[in-house]
Amino acid sequence: MEMHRPPAPAAPRNPGLKRDIGLVGLIWTSEGSIIGSGWLFGALFAAQAAGTAALVSWGIGAVAIVILAFVHAELGAMYPVAGGTARFPHYAFGSAAGASFGWFSWLQAVTVAPIEVMASLNYLSVHAPWVQTGKNHLTPAGYGLAVAFMAFFVVVNSFGIKWLAHTNSVATWWKVAVPVLTIVVMGAAVFHPGNFGHQGFAPFGAKGVLSAISTSGIIFALLGFEQADQLAGESRDPARDIPRAVIGSILIGVLVYVALQVVFIGALPHSAFAHGGWADLSFSGKAGPFAGLAGTIGLGWLATLLYIDAVISPSGTGLIYVTATSRVSYGLSRNGYVPAAFERTTGRGVPWLGLLTAFVIGLVVFLPFPTWQKLVGFVTSASVLMYAGAPLAFGCLRKQDPHRPRPYRLPGGLFWAPVAFIVANLIIYWAGWDTLWRLGVAIVLGYLLLGASALFRLNPKVPHPDWRSAQWLPVYLLGMGVISWQGGFCSTGPASRASCGATDALPLWWDMALIAVFSLAIYFWAQAVRLPAAETQEYIGSVEVVPGG
Repeated sequence: MEMHRPPAPAAPRNPGLKRDIGLVGLIWTSEGSIIGSGWLFGALFAAQAAGTAALVSWGIGAVAIVILAFVHAELGAMYPVAGGTARFPHYAFGSAAGASFGWFSWLQAVTVAPIEVMASLNYLSVHAPWVQTGKNHLTPAGYGLAVAFMAFFVVVNSFGIKWLAHTNSVATWWKVAVPVLTIVVMGAAVFHPGNFGHQGFAPFGAKGVLSAISTSGIIFALLGFEQADQLAGESRDPARDIPRAVIGSILIGVLVYVALQVVFIGALPHSAFAHGGWADLSFSGKAGPFAGLAGTIGLGWLATLLYIDAVISPSGTGLIYVTATSRVSYGLSRNGYVPAAFERTTGRGVPWLGLLTAFVIGLVVFLPFPTWQKLVGFVTSASVLMYAGAPLAFGCLRKQDPHRPRPYRLPGGLFWAPVAFIVANLIIYWAGWDTLWRLGVAIVLGYLLLGASALFRLNPKVPHPDWRSAQWLPVYLLGMGVISWQGGFCSTGPASRASCGATDALPLWWDMALIAVFSLAIYFWAQAVRLPAAETQEYIGSVEVVPGG
């Protein structure tokens, strides 16, 4: 008689995320995001904006990012959840503020992969001129190649976080090794100390130094440390590993970038200054900065290596940001802000709808900002607007959730949190009015999309708006816009040199003092109207610090 076996249990429809990534994987995830296209272009654009004083710009940018990173280190270890930067403000202020900062977080993540593709294609166009027009805009064939890059990112991500972490670790070893090799070889081959005094130390003054931080790719280059936070829901031991990954990756990145700027300035031939000094640095042909410089000083083999790296390095960063985008949309869905479909995962634990959405939106991003530097200004503002939510949430959660284990506790945290908020707002301001008004349009579009999800009940978790706890938010966003409009910064540099609609009515230093006072007013207003502790605990739910297994 034939035996009938009981049917196998059906696989769960939504298996969820898998905790498969360790410390090295987390560090290299953040480091792989930090060492991307920024190292290929940042040194040139910073030197054009600030001359030798670009070194000061890198120093200020590094201090700013380290302050923000320490705040994220405490929060990321306390709340090891997917898409952490999108969810910390939700815990502190409820849904209206949480949805807003969640949208900023997603907007930042989804725009980085196209930036990295643009960087690769910019270098590639030296040997494949059919990729770009003379103005560095994509040709139809170039756009098709961009689509192929984005599709590749999605395919690799579909294999799951463990496979992705191994792939990224291999790529990141390469991505760190090539700039380090460039520093050693270029520094040993040629070094002109006189370059550091050309046209004086700071030929464009303080405005040039400050503008370079946001518009030349300095902050953009140092972004990425938060990737460990975004993947905390897939970390094997987030309590121990998240703080180490966040802080360790930024310190490595700062050392590499500052050294690159030094050897870049030192290796410049006198002919590079022939057309107008720092502002018009140029190399023969359409070569990218470091590759062009390597060719100019007789290091042809290094130039070839850099062209190869110009495809590999940005692609690795784009790969990670596609991962981050899908995890942020997963977190937004968990909070009830976007359709519940974004929580569905494949058998490998991959949020597939978030991946596909990142692919489609990433292609759209190429259209309004067709060149690398324009994209950088936009994403820097979106990034730092996202980062501004963490210091606000930090101060509140110290009071709303005081007894939760803090594997890493920031010393003097209640002092550093408002300082970090001021720093974030200064970086936003330095990005320029023409960047901020475009960001404002994107914010309005985001509110329409989030509102549509709630109106049509596309997620059964309908969040309570918590308007009282977010009453400061519209004042904050509009206030930053008005100060930027009345200030003196454009995406191309100080407003006095390139008009972008900014009035330049606020004198330098007074404008930054105004930003600081405004930031403190918003910070303490937000603290005063934070959610009651009981509601915060309800929003946090069952999130626990996960010990190592």
